Amino acid sequence: MSVWSNCRAKSSERPDFISASPPVIGRSSRYDLLDRFRRDESGSYVLVVALMTPVLVGAAGLGTEVVWWLYKHKNMQGASDSGAVSAATAGMNLSAEANSVTAASGYANGANGVTVTVNQPPSSGNYAATPQAVEVIISQPQQRLLSALFGRDPVVISARSVALGNAGTGCVLALDATASPSVAVKGGAQLNLINCNLYDNSSGGPALTVTGTASVSANMVSTVGTVSGASSITATNGVRTGVRPMADPYASFSPPTMPSCDPSNYTVNSNGKTTSLSPGCYSGNITVNAGASLTLDPGVYYLNSGNLSVAGNATLSGTGVTLVFTGYGTNHWATASIGSNAIVNLTAPTSGPTQGIVMYGDRNMQTGTAFSLTGGSTQSFNGAIYLPQAALSYSGGNGTTTSCTKIIADTVTFTGNSNVQVNCAALGTATIGTQTAQLVE
Repeated sequence: MSVWSNCRAKSSERPDFISASPPVIGRSSRYDLLDRFRRDESGSYVLVVALMTPVLVGAAGLGTEVVWWLYKHKNMQGASDSGAVSAATAGMNLSAEANSVTAASGYANGANGVTVTVNQPPSSGNYAATPQAVEVIISQPQQRLLSALFGRDPVVISARSVALGNAGTGCVLALDATASPSVAVKGGAQLNLINCNLYDNSSGGPALTVTGTASVSANMVSTVGTVSGASSITATNGVRTGVRPMADPYASFSPPTMPSCDPSNYTVNSNGKTTSLSPGCYSGNITVNAGASLTLDPGVYYLNSGNLSVAGNATLSGTGVTLVFTGYGTNHWATASIGSNAIVNLTAPTSGPTQGIVMYGDRNMQTGTAFSLTGGSTQSFNGAIYLPQAALSYSGGNGTTTSCTKIIADTVTFTGNSNVQVNCAALGTATIGTQTAQLVE
């Protein structure tokens, strides 16, 4: 074999990687390479991360911004709550009052895109027809940051609050929390509360009943529980149920220390003469018979276990007078009974420790102790009748001479025509239901 032939033979034995020309890759080979690349997992996370990075960054940004939006809404809700309560409490200049409060919380109307809207009554919701309800709505657009990956429009955060104001002050308050009813207007009684409110703290069903041909006229009627006979109630500012109990304005009051008591019974008969009585403590009964007249000198009268009884057509009068009903144990508590057509004209002190209180009942007496003040149109109490444990039957006042009467008792039953109003500035009585407001939505 020639040398050349030998060289050719040897060259044919060289491996491909040192071949003088590259191998030819066919179509099937290219498919094999792609398939191996597809199945090769080494380094794939790099591609996944690269593809998912915009999504992950956007999601993180959105989560962060959602937390911020929730924080802004919480602050905004607090501002709208405060604005609504303040405006409803003020009862006037609603927009100015609400805007002043919301601005103090960082939400001034017209600044930084903030809009504060004040409506009375509310534009929607359960209190849309309630004149004393005030609605405050705050809104503010929030610019997007990383969440702009999902949208370009600003996100509008808003908060809405509705507060219900107590219109005016009260002249009747029933304190019992569960009685059904706690206030009853019976028969043909016409209860006329002149420019003042009736408050009923009972959650009973019903808490207030108006039966027979009876009717109620008031500035507002407000009860914790339900009302039966609402069609017989005329209230300028509505009949409200499901409200919070009204605070007892005399909850912290205590009368002066009781002096030693006179155990005698005092009976005033019809003899054409007017009998007078001095302040002090009486543990016997005080009785004024028909046609008789008793005048009480100014001061505090303690009835300790004895009863006050004023018959029809009898007269009881006094200025600067407080009657304190007290006693001890079971059935030893003083009470009062005033008959129909009795002429009663008692006025509370305008100063001193019992200022504004014409009748006071000991808080220790049994709940439901009976008091009957049913003199009718000739019966006039000027001041607060405060009998927190009493079951009070009441009928009195002619609406003109009775310029200040406030009735506070455990329960109250109106049995005849009654006219009550609260022109009490001169007497200094405690206010029932100061101008306040509560959130309802």
